[in-house]
Amino acid sequence: MNTANKLTITRIVMAIFIMIFLMIPWEQFGLSFPTFIMSGKILIDTRYLAVGAIFLIACITDFLDGYIARKEKSVSDFGACLDAIADKLLVNGLLVILAYNGFISVVVPVIIITRDIVVDALRMLSAKEGVIVKANNLGKVKTILMMVGLTLLLFYNVPFELWNIKLDIILIYLATMMSVVSGTVYYFEISKKISIK
Repeated sequence: MNTANKLTITRIVMAIFIMIFLMIPWEQFGLSFPTFIMSGKILIDTRYLAVGAIFLIACITDFLDGYIARKEKSVSDFGACLDAIADKLLVNGLLVILAYNGFISVVVPVIIITRDIVVDALRMLSAKEGVIVKANNLGKVKTILMMVGLTLLLFYNVPFELWNIKLDIILIYLATMMSVVSGTVYYFEISKKISIK
């Protein structure tokens, strides 16, 4: 297994760990994580800081594995499939948990996951017709916005929260809108190349 795929698998493991870590009802086991107040206004739970650190590392591996795969000329269908799985586990899984815990609106994961299902279905349809449509740049912008937004959210939007600038939420909603736009663009690109009835 090449280096890029090893990094991708590491991201999958980190994504699964993050979900399990946040879903465990630690209080029922008599365990709790320290909390503290920053600048007299931001109540910070260190559990989310820990998750934020792991999530940030996972995001870095997302960019590294693609770079290494291209540099070593080891790009493969298997690696691309692994990468897609890792991204969806990392981002979508976290979005669902954050929505459940009240950090974001449930509308966000619903839109993102629905868009991913539609795009994946279109990809399967186009592949069946022997047509490969690469991901557009809008999708990449969406991914960057979402990862930055989620990282800020997990770190309680510091330092922007001190100035009452909800940059984390702004970026997450921008990413959500971009996901719809990129999915729509992807649909029209495919419809030009294959017959969608």
